[in-house]
Amino acid sequence: MSFGIIGRKIGMTQLITEDGVVIPVTVVKAGPCVVVQVKTEERDGYSALQMGFEEKKESRVN
Repeated sequence: MSFGIIGRKIGMTQLITEDGVVIPVTVVKAGPCVVVQVKTEERDGYSALQMGFEEKKESRVN
């Protein structure tokens, strides 16, 4: 089983530790995510969930 995060990259920034080490950080806007399709072994030959993030214009949806 795979785990991850779904989101949109907002940008980059940096954190500085107490001893002066600079750490690059990616800023990600995450969730909420919705299940938009369920794939099943019987119908598709494998099982999976298709996740969606953010809203789409009505004209871009089937």
